[in-house]
Amino acid sequence: MKIDIVTLFPKMFESPFAESIIQRAIKNKIIDLKIHNLRDWSIDKYGSVDDKPFGGDVGMLIRPEPVFNALKTLRPEGTSLDREASKTRIILMSARGKKFDQAKAEELAKLDNLILIAGHYEGFDQRISDFMVDEEISIGDYVLTGGELPAMIITDAVTRLIPGVLGKDKSNQVESWSEIEIDGKKVRTIEYPQYTRPQEFMGHKVPEVLVNGDPKKIKAYQLEQIKKEFQK
Repeated sequence: MKIDIVTLFPKMFESPFAESIIQRAIKNKIIDLKIHNLRDWSIDKYGSVDDKPFGGDVGMLIRPEPVFNALKTLRPEGTSLDREASKTRIILMSARGKKFDQAKAEELAKLDNLILIAGHYEGFDQRISDFMVDEEISIGDYVLTGGELPAMIITDAVTRLIPGVLGKDKSNQVESWSEIEIDGKKVRTIEYPQYTRPQEFMGHKVPEVLVNGDPKKIKAYQLEQIKKEFQK
C-alpha cells in the first residue's frame, strides 16, 4: 500500500514512524509511506497556505489552491469523480467527519493508496471538503491542535491489518473490535482477558481453565469472556 500524508508539520511524523511495526513495514517494503509538506505547494514565495475567513470569523483557514495542487501532484488522474472505481481514497482529517473505528480501518486496508490530509489552524476552506476529497474522518469528539495525530492513528490502525505486517496474520483476526460471531450474529467487542507467568501474583491466580491444557474448555472460557464484554 502507498500512503501519502499531506501536512504543515512533517517533522511530527519522524519519530512515530521510525519505530516498531510501522518502521518494519516500511523497511520490508510492505508499505510505501511518504510525508509531504503542504508548503511545497504554497501560493507565494513566503510559503503561505492560509488566509482569513470571509465573514470576519476568528482564526485562519487553509486555502483551496495549495491542497488542490498537492492532490494534482499526488493523484494526477483527477478529482474524486474520476476515482469512483479506483482503489485510492483521499481523506480529510476533520472534527465533523465520520468516527474512525475498526470496521473503517479494515475497509481502508483493502485499498492501494491512501492520501491523508492533516489540517491546522481553524480548518479548511469548505471547497476542499466539497470537491477535493472522498471523505472526512474524525478520531473522536474532541478538538486537537491539528490533524497530524489523527493521521498517525489511522496510518497505524490500517497498516497493521495489511498482510505480512504483523508477521503472523492471525494476530489481527482475534483481537479487540475484530468481527466475530456470537450466537449466530456478527459483532465487534473487546477481546477476552489473557494471562502469563507467574501463575500466581500477590495472591491473584490465573484461571485454572487456562492452565489445565484442555483446548475445548479454553475456547469455551474465552468465548464466555467475550460474551460478557459484549453484554456490558
